[in-house]
Amino acid sequence: MNKILCLCVIVCVAVSAQNGEVTFGGLPVPGAEITVTHADKKFVAITDSQGRYSFSGLADGTWTAEIAMLGFAPVKRDIEIRPNAPAAKWELKLLPVDEIHAAAAVAKTTPAASPQSVAPPEKVSNAPPTTGDFNASPADGFLINGSSNNGAASPFAQFAAFGNNRRGGRGLYNGGIGMIFDNSALDARSFSLTGQDTPKPAYSRLTGIVTLGGPLRIPHLLKNGPNFFVGYQWTRNRVADTQPGLMPTAAERSGDFSQAPNAIVDPSTGLPFPGNVVPRSRISPQARALLGFYPLPNFEGATRYNYQIPLVGATHQDALQSRLNKTLGHRDQLYGGVGFQNTRSDTPNLFGFLDTNDTLGLLANANWSHRFGQRLFLNLGYQFSRLAVHTTPYFDNRENVSGEAGIAGNNQEPVNWGPPSLAFASGIAGLSDGLPSFNRNQTSAWSYSMLWSHGRHNLTYGGDFRRQEFNALTQQNPRGAFTFTGAASGSDLADFLLGVPDTSSIAFGNADKYFRQSVYDAYLTDDWRISPALSVNAGLRWEYGSPIAELYGRLVNLDIAPGFAAVAPVVAENPIGALTGEHYPRSLIHPDKRGFEPRIGVALRPIAGSSMVVRAGYGVYYNTSIYQTIATQMAQQSPLSKSLSVQNSPVDPLTLANGFNASPTATANTYAVDPNFRPGYAQSWQLSVQRDLPGSLQMTATYLGIKGTRGLEEFLPNTFPAGAVNPCAGCPAGYVYLSSNGNSTREAGQIQLRRRLRSGLTATVQYIYSKSIDDDAALGGQGAIIATPSAAAGSGAGAPNAVTALPAVGRQGTAMIAQNWLDLSAERSLSTFDQRHLASVEIQYTTGMGVAGGTLLTGWKGAALKDWTFASQITAGSGLPETPVYLAAVNGTGVTGTIRPEYTGAPLYTAPAGLFLNPAAYTTPLPAEWGNAGRNSIRGPAQFTLDASLGRTFRLSDRFNLDLRFDSTNALNHVAFTSWQTTVNSGQFGLPAAANAMRSVETTLRLRF
Repeated sequence: MNKILCLCVIVCVAVSAQNGEVTFGGLPVPGAEITVTHADKKFVAITDSQGRYSFSGLADGTWTAEIAMLGFAPVKRDIEIRPNAPAAKWELKLLPVDEIHAAAAVAKTTPAASPQSVAPPEKVSNAPPTTGDFNASPADGFLINGSSNNGAASPFAQFAAFGNNRRGGRGLYNGGIGMIFDNSALDARSFSLTGQDTPKPAYSRLTGIVTLGGPLRIPHLLKNGPNFFVGYQWTRNRVADTQPGLMPTAAERSGDFSQAPNAIVDPSTGLPFPGNVVPRSRISPQARALLGFYPLPNFEGATRYNYQIPLVGATHQDALQSRLNKTLGHRDQLYGGVGFQNTRSDTPNLFGFLDTNDTLGLLANANWSHRFGQRLFLNLGYQFSRLAVHTTPYFDNRENVSGEAGIAGNNQEPVNWGPPSLAFASGIAGLSDGLPSFNRNQTSAWSYSMLWSHGRHNLTYGGDFRRQEFNALTQQNPRGAFTFTGAASGSDLADFLLGVPDTSSIAFGNADKYFRQSVYDAYLTDDWRISPALSVNAGLRWEYGSPIAELYGRLVNLDIAPGFAAVAPVVAENPIGALTGEHYPRSLIHPDKRGFEPRIGVALRPIAGSSMVVRAGYGVYYNTSIYQTIATQMAQQSPLSKSLSVQNSPVDPLTLANGFNASPTATANTYAVDPNFRPGYAQSWQLSVQRDLPGSLQMTATYLGIKGTRGLEEFLPNTFPAGAVNPCAGCPAGYVYLSSNGNSTREAGQIQLRRRLRSGLTATVQYIYSKSIDDDAALGGQGAIIATPSAAAGSGAGAPNAVTALPAVGRQGTAMIAQNWLDLSAERSLSTFDQRHLASVEIQYTTGMGVAGGTLLTGWKGAALKDWTFASQITAGSGLPETPVYLAAVNGTGVTGTIRPEYTGAPLYTAPAGLFLNPAAYTTPLPAEWGNAGRNSIRGPAQFTLDASLGRTFRLSDRFNLDLRFDSTNALNHVAFTSWQTTVNSGQFGLPAAANAMRSVETTLRLRF
């Protein structure tokens, strides 16, 4: 199952932001209450002095929004939440005078804590709460003047710009100008994993912001034009990090391994080299050439690391957003927007190679809303997006490293110049550089939705269609990759000097690829308010994403005989299986159109007059975005391109000079997928009980369960442990096979205690206990998963799946391929995201609250002390599981990183000084057996973060406000490691792999008018 199910296990839905503006007669309305509900979620916000509100962390989908303001007629309609959704516009209408008096009388006699109906069940989510929400997170709320209402609901607290009090006929335009900045002078030095005192380089981060909005009016030409908003962000960042590495010493470069604890063997004779010294005449010219890119160590006295330098990268970004909306009569509204973003970045690496990346994105949308009557509403929308990413590696058209070194068989076109990738089992820094690419992705999406309000039912139905194009000009592995494990001489570095790699892999050809996919969905939702004590939100959603096809039919899969006894390539241009005679579609994967997703949410107040609310929900979520990486793998295969993955052996001898020359005994194709592959799905269910407690407290207890089905499962057919007799001698091996037989489960219990805002203080304490288990390749890959948000449009009974997961399928060196293809159940273990314990505390305090807090202070005391807001968030959790790896080639293939070591029984966490894991706990797998160490059997380092913020809004006049805010991440400058080094035959085993960023301070200054 793809990464989407990993995210479903955690939050189930993608989240977006939504903002809007409430006006009356074209003027902003502060203090209006906006309530948005959807399925089992409810959030509330209050408009600010400019009539604006904002929600963040909303799940993609259709939400019901209601606006209430004393003296105005209530407004209710559906809004669509999706990435880059346009701002909503609301125009209020005054009630008749007698109704205003009646509403005011009711407001005086109705207790505020006695709602007329039960709110829908709240969704358990890691997303941040809404801005302005009464229940908002303190870290995000940043309430300045006392409460979410901010006194704006009172006629005595309105700003002079409201209603008839507007001064001097000033313009109706709102805007702002701001700056966010920090630099190395305020930030702490990056943590040094080696303990060396590396100088801190100078760097800075600067973002400028300009916004302007209001009615578009051109004298004598356009008197009553649409409302507009334009925002521009200008970012110039220089970021720094400290990177360690292990480099060959001067003695080792000359072949002197006299300090090595083991004998260095001559592969040609099987005898040790005299004195453990490789003669200079035996050092391969290819190795000499590639050694020139390795710097000498810059400190001594350490065997695990001997090199460390600061790396400074740069990012330049320009982003522009614009929106227009126009109300036509009383029934129609047109709105839309255009967004543009350009990002340029420079990325250095440990060897001084500087790669550049240029990203250009465009997003445009147009929507039409029509009201047929008081109970029937129509929304039509169109969205277009295009993203172009151009990566230029350091050696592009600069130096033909492979050709000059005498390495043959890889792609040596100028665009692909550079060294092959080198990987070493002992922990020596691997030589690598980025790959050139120019990818252009484009999506056109149409959406349709109807809202029918009938009695106690609010029915929403509609559908969406997306046509997606993925145009790639790139190659998977054009320079090739070598892995050195010491299998030939007893030392991986000696193997390198002798020019004898343990494995080699390469894939290039068919560089330009034009993938096409259509995605459909339809939905029906009923929000049924059965009684003031019971509400139900139920619906059904259908989703179908077609398997990706290539425009010119350039895809290749393997047609596999029963029992994996034989394979034959099948090409999309002629999709007939050579072995089985089966006919395949152009995508070479049979489509699956059975993506039905029922969802239901229930909210109940079981005891009349009690604050207790019980909420429950169940939903099914399909992963329709899994095919892109599969298609990319199938497009980089023989006969369309050169691809191989080979292990050094007497039958297939490898050298640095000819390691990429295909052998007739090696399988030409490195990847195959089950033609009956089906998209995975997750079932999610939850139950929560919420109750108010004395002292402005509220407690919520939640149980959450999720089960993922049909996840990704990858294995290597016809492979056996070293020393074992292959019962199927001659059967094809060396390729990765992908099927959809994986599964996952997660169960979690959560308890939350929240203190509502009172006397300037609000806080939330939360604890989660959970356990996650899976045998899913996408969930189990370490460092092999890339998740990107997709521009999925549409909504319905729950949110659409809005994450595209890109697992590194079959990539050499990952830990996501099953160790034993005949015992796939052995892969079932703790998930990589199984954080057993997670506790968090959020606190916010605002000065000048209440008489005791200084509300009535005047003079210099009031100016100095009032309106400051302090917020802090503390998070502590247990470590994440990690997999021990024995870096060696899987026998008969060129794949490394999937073999696990043998567990010796020694205590793993009783480590020698300087280490966090005990190397004696693992050893080389026994002959003819797979290692018995379990997948994800190591618990990573515990996590801890403390962030803090301090801010204030200075009200310069009725039109101008100045916001000042300081944000500090890792305010205590506490070192928190992210993971351990878990390759057992590496010299860095048991050391931290990386550390979280140290303290940084960011300043935000913004003038609003």
